[in-house]
Amino acid sequence: MEIKVVLAKEENKNIIKNLYPLYLHDLSEVYGNLPNEYGIYEEEPIKTLAEQYDVQNIWFQNPEYLFPFIIMVDGKPAGFDLVATGKYAPKGLDYYVYEFFLLRPYRGIGIAPNAAKQVFDKFYGKWGLYVAPSGKNLRAEKFWRKTISDYADGVFEEKQGPTFDGERLIFTFNNTKV
Repeated sequence: MEIKVVLAKEENKNIIKNLYPLYLHDLSEVYGNLPNEYGIYEEEPIKTLAEQYDVQNIWFQNPEYLFPFIIMVDGKPAGFDLVATGKYAPKGLDYYVYEFFLLRPYRGIGIAPNAAKQVFDKFYGKWGLYVAPSGKNLRAEKFWRKTISDYADGVFEEKQGPTFDGERLIFTFNNTKV
């Protein structure tokens, strides 16, 4: 099985846009979000998936700060990893994982940790990511705890705290090459 992480470009950005509603649907199980009156998982009054696609355009308009990666398995899209830096990353972090998603058929077989590590290897510095408050999304907690610990040889920080997105479980680590 070939696992590759590729930076989305203009010609394939539709892949992330196509997968994004599935990601939001998955998150509804964790956060209890309901679709809006049009059946779309967005708070804004978005009426169609085509309109929801436009919400994702920011990821393709700021290539110096935003890195939308597609996770490919044997040449097919399996998920995405949206990474930010600079003014789009929380204060004190060089890189921040905004969203990480893998389609259900690809879960539990080693693809997600492999893909995450490939992305971590693309940039060096202080990384961070947030998951639902402790105990609310045990699958994500366990995944990131193990993946980051394996990647960073056990040297990482995990704490509950306030973020720009409310109270979250915060993971940080540094992969700067010495």
